[in-house]
Amino acid sequence: MAATSNAAQSPQTAAESSVCQGLATALGNNQRFIDGQRANPDAQSAARITNREAVIEQIKVQQKASGCVVGESAQGSQATQPAQPAQPPAQSAPAGNTGDTGNTAGTGNAGDTGNTGDAGNTGGGAASGQQVCNGSTVTLSGEGGAPAASSNQFPAGTKLKVTNLDNNKSTTVEVTSVSGSCVLLNNAAFEQVREPGKFLIRRAVIEKVG
Repeated sequence: MAATSNAAQSPQTAAESSVCQGLATALGNNQRFIDGQRANPDAQSAARITNREAVIEQIKVQQKASGCVVGESAQGSQATQPAQPAQPPAQSAPAGNTGDTGNTAGTGNAGDTGNTGDAGNTGGGAASGQQVCNGSTVTLSGEGGAPAASSNQFPAGTKLKVTNLDNNKSTTVEVTSVSGSCVLLNNAAFEQVREPGKFLIRRAVIEKVG
């Protein structure tokens, strides 16, 4: 019994749990984004870094709740992914999560900010009205302007409906640029669905509506 109890209390590593792997990867991607902003800062870097640090704290809470090693980072899992310039809007994005691209050119749309695994993604080929980005969390890109989104799954012009299941608020936005996540909301769009003081939507439903 003692051995069983001790085993149950031992935190799991990323290698032992797919959930822990997803959280460690998300934490690592955010750390890499912060490092990139600090290495090549611009006028909005401080705000982006503050946002991503808040996301990291939320990920650590998730790690603890999931029985994972708190603070474990899987930066190396994305180390072979080269930095990519923004792709032409009409080009279809990869079907899977490409991770943090390290883009620090002032767009703020670099990296998977809190995605814990997109195994159920259907990508840009999803039919209108179909639920997409299954299992994804949603956070903000730090970009200003009218409500909009960025994505590595859907080309510019795609319309996505994002619903926060924690408060039943939703917003429908158009994809305007490329990022390293299935969907990132800019500041205006995120404000429409966020809970006060939170920088991460952990229970989200994302639908392709156009």
